[in-house]
Amino acid sequence: MNMSEPERMDKAKLESINIINALRRGTVPGSGLERIAVGLEVEEGVIGKQLDYVAQGGGDLKFIRGDYGSGKTFLVARALEIARNKGFATSHVVISSTTPLYKLKSLYQQICSNLRTREEEHAIKTVVDNWLFAIEERIMAVSGSEIEDSALEAATEREIESALAGISEMNTALAAALRTYYRANNTGDFQLAQAALGWISAEPNIGRDFKQKAGIKGDIDDTVALLFLRGLVTIMQGAGYSGVAIAVDEMETTQGLPRNQRDKGYQTLVQIIDALDRGDMPRCFFLFTGTPAMFDGSRGIRSLPPLYDRISIVQTDNYKNPRQPQIILSKFDTTKLEQVALKVVDIYSQAFTEADRERISHRFVRAMIKKITNRFGGRVDVIPRIFLKEFVDVLDKCELYDSYNPWEAYEFDASSLKGELKKEEEAVMVVEF
Repeated sequence: MNMSEPERMDKAKLESINIINALRRGTVPGSGLERIAVGLEVEEGVIGKQLDYVAQGGGDLKFIRGDYGSGKTFLVARALEIARNKGFATSHVVISSTTPLYKLKSLYQQICSNLRTREEEHAIKTVVDNWLFAIEERIMAVSGSEIEDSALEAATEREIESALAGISEMNTALAAALRTYYRANNTGDFQLAQAALGWISAEPNIGRDFKQKAGIKGDIDDTVALLFLRGLVTIMQGAGYSGVAIAVDEMETTQGLPRNQRDKGYQTLVQIIDALDRGDMPRCFFLFTGTPAMFDGSRGIRSLPPLYDRISIVQTDNYKNPRQPQIILSKFDTTKLEQVALKVVDIYSQAFTEADRERISHRFVRAMIKKITNRFGGRVDVIPRIFLKEFVDVLDKCELYDSYNPWEAYEFDASSLKGELKKEEEAVMVVEF
């Protein structure tokens, strides 16, 4: 009996439930984003082609530019989902006071901490383990399964050195840490193995004991962070991944820093761009996001001409070209939100039971959007998260209660959102007396 079709349906149902659950919480779903995406087909296609190029050994990047409510967070999540489906490991880093743009070590640490694959989150250990396993498998295939453990270990350690030879010419510490990790796992010293993995990930407070055993002096710092990222990508490739796709989100935070730190952060971008162009970071894809002020404001990228020149765009008409360094996103509008709502109805029907499309008609969706936007100064672009959270609540009540009539019962109660509104939402909210 062919069981593949029911299995696919089960997965689709689970994904549908996950999407609805995320919308209930006002968050971006972790998977299945293509099912609620609207108006991003061209941008997704461009990013997909870039990823195909990177998977062949290239290096590339894209800057995503848009105001709050333009869908930057959604496009980033969708791009990383596309990357994982193409065999990449991914990482999503948010620029903040603890992870500023000018500290490459902090960026590297967050890349390692947030590393994700299709199979799991926090995937750094699995990636390294898969790489070491692939090395052992290759050695056994050549030498035969009769090879003694000691000989296998020695050959594997030589392979570790060989694979990272280009990195070790500049810094031998990564290979030393990986050897220590491999030996510790083989001897059952899992505390030492964990310390090795922590050091490789640039975690703070890794004890002196580990560094003595590994023969390492010092820690990963800003000067070697990109070198270690190259080594990590070598490991990913050896473990069977296409490469790494890294989103660096909310760069506009950099504008609030003192000038020397701002300039150093922008120089970091120049450093990454030039390394990609030279071919020094193969199989790496970077996405950077920021508001228009981040690109054109006096404290933004424009303040460093060498960076601005590298990523500025030609825009002389209304035909946006997402193949240029920047993807410029327009604000979300009513038509797009209506389309998303109708897609959510379909997803809800697959997750639970068929939605009552008479009670949840397209006409009701429009009326509901108008009710909410009226409380936010008519700004559709700031309400998608709020609207979808409210809309799922209406769908739930329609399923739970035959007597529920959303036309009569639904009112938007803004007071229930107290404490959970984002500053951009609060800024345009109409206060009722």
